[in-house]
Amino acid sequence: MARRHGLHANMGQIGHLLVQVLLVGMTLGLMRTVVPTLAEASFGVARDSFLLLGSFVVAFGVVKSVMNLIAGRLSERWGRQRVLLLGWISALPIPLVLAWAPSWGWIVLATTLLGVHQGLSWSMTQTAKLDLSLPEERGRILGLNEFAGYLGMALAGVITAYGAVALGAREALLAWGSGVIGLGLVLTHGWIKDTRPWVTTSVATPVIAPVVADPFRAVFAKVSWQDRRLAALAQAGLVEKFVDALVWVIYPVFLHRQGLALPDIGWVIGTYGVVWGVAQVFTGQLSDRIGRQRPNVWGMLICGTGVMLMVVVHGVWGWSLAAGLSGFGMALLYPNLSAAVADLAAPAWRGTALGVYRFWRDLGYGIGALGLGLAAHLSQQIEAAFVFVALSMAVSAALLAYFGTESHPKFTHPTV
Repeated sequence: MARRHGLHANMGQIGHLLVQVLLVGMTLGLMRTVVPTLAEASFGVARDSFLLLGSFVVAFGVVKSVMNLIAGRLSERWGRQRVLLLGWISALPIPLVLAWAPSWGWIVLATTLLGVHQGLSWSMTQTAKLDLSLPEERGRILGLNEFAGYLGMALAGVITAYGAVALGAREALLAWGSGVIGLGLVLTHGWIKDTRPWVTTSVATPVIAPVVADPFRAVFAKVSWQDRRLAALAQAGLVEKFVDALVWVIYPVFLHRQGLALPDIGWVIGTYGVVWGVAQVFTGQLSDRIGRQRPNVWGMLICGTGVMLMVVVHGVWGWSLAAGLSGFGMALLYPNLSAAVADLAAPAWRGTALGVYRFWRDLGYGIGALGLGLAAHLSQQIEAAFVFVALSMAVSAALLAYFGTESHPKFTHPTV
């Protein structure tokens, strides 16, 4: 049976995958608002122990980055649906650990499991949609994917903040997490199809990067350092995760010290996630029209500017504006970095290439959390973490502008 590519031809399955990534984002949102603000009161983390506070994000980043590599390779052997199902199974213990954790070490364990889940599940929602899409739709498809995921993350951060006030922190995390993970598992088993058959009938398009042999090490080397265009994208992906690590680890603590209540913290951080999520519906399509390179570079610079504004402005509205600006910068670059990698990879090794890119990108959680933790620890000023991240974004944007190139087939091969 002939398999058709494109958003409209596969609307039903893409819709199911969007629901999946919404739920994956909601699972990530379990840890975004409530846990960091309760680190001192509930888990005994000393007030200025920035490195210990960031340890759970370091664990998440390292595990998720490795799982991205594994997921990409497994998806080409086992199929996308099986890997997605495995991701949901790995998430089942997370709410239980959060509910009964006796110490901060158990929170690190829960976040490690979260890294396994996110590396397997989010990777597959993205890869499966790319299998089904046309080359000229990649920006739009990835924009929709990341819109759903980060909207889910933002909504979960706000909902769990209110739930913690109404029910208690642990009870809210247990109830929300169990419901979301259980629903994701059921829907994956019943509604998600494996999209590997669409790869074998992939639309023939020019591949900018030369086709390489399939062995994993060859693709890893190509994405990581051999091809400067792919390497520029990988380093940009790594550094942009410094921002998300900052939002995860430092924003709740910083805002709590400014006197904000937990629901208000949830709204400020939620603004970052909602703007990031919603704007990607448009920024993904934008890159299909004007190319990937400019939105990626602009996004890095705008995102870094929003980070610096957080320590300059005051009040809920000012902090929400700064967080929203960073969210908009992330929306410009986040789906379009992945789309650029997909442009440069052949269908036969696209899953592995995206896995390698996501390995470097999500390793940025760990490196970023260590870097911002060290900056704050050595200076004993929480604001130093913001300066470290903003400067890192500026340097990375310069590297991307210099070494990166336009990758969209419409601009590199106008006849496509």
